[in-house]
Amino acid sequence: MTSSSLCKDRVVIITGAGGGLGAAYAKALAAEGAKVVVNDINAAAAQSTVDAIVAAGGQAVANNSDITNYEDSANAVKQALESFGDLHAVVNNAGICRDRMFASLTESDWDAVMSVHLKGHFCISSHAVHYWRDQSKQGVKVDARIINTSSGAGLNGSIGQSNYAAAKGGIASLTLNQAAELRRYGITANALAPAARTGMTEDVFAEMMKKPEDGGFDFYDPANVAPLVVWLCSEESSAVSGRVFEVAGGKISIADGWRTTEGVDKGARWEPAELSAAMDELLTKETPAQQVYGA
Repeated sequence: MTSSSLCKDRVVIITGAGGGLGAAYAKALAAEGAKVVVNDINAAAAQSTVDAIVAAGGQAVANNSDITNYEDSANAVKQALESFGDLHAVVNNAGICRDRMFASLTESDWDAVMSVHLKGHFCISSHAVHYWRDQSKQGVKVDARIINTSSGAGLNGSIGQSNYAAAKGGIASLTLNQAAELRRYGITANALAPAARTGMTEDVFAEMMKKPEDGGFDFYDPANVAPLVVWLCSEESSAVSGRVFEVAGGKISIADGWRTTEGVDKGARWEPAELSAAMDELLTKETPAQQVYGA
């Protein structure tokens, strides 16, 4: 199955890999020589991805750990080590949507999305980091990767997705922290904000993301995102950390995050009555943020 072996013998866990982007990542990684742990709470879906990889000559095992359960998620790392003898990368891909306008958003809508996205990004990565840190402290050279999944919604906001946008924004910030803290152990952390046709987008963006009828370039094919994931999991990406990559069709870009502007400085405490003029100056100088999706 191997086409060029960019990730030869690299062991990678991918969450939510029973379909959509996760399955595309798993297949692409296996095609480049990686040994893949296909995690999905849907056992049949995970096994289907594994079967496709094995049929093509690759190496993969299915894992059904609940990524929102800290103890259970440890089994994904354990299975990687037992099946393939090591672990080199975790791709946090699994996610859900519970879309509502903020005024209609329920506590359960909020909690479910935070659990799968934010806590889900923490659990397996935490166990993986403990393994890599222990290796590093024992003098073993570590060249490990965490690849998280943010979203344009998390970077810009998205009408009707307050919970999803907040979780994805949190993941972008988490990635920056991981990159800063974990480099000492040989671990890099990056994030993706992909645009692709998946189970989470097919209902909301079905018309926009449908396959071209003329057989031309399928802009929203999940396979378009997979090459970057393969590269980020490889040894080639060791110098890249703390980035959020936007991927759409054939375009890859780096999201330029929050930056402190020049501001206005009185050199003393402001009086409330002075702030209208100060705000006029600030807002005149500012570069406006990108528009919230759907606004």
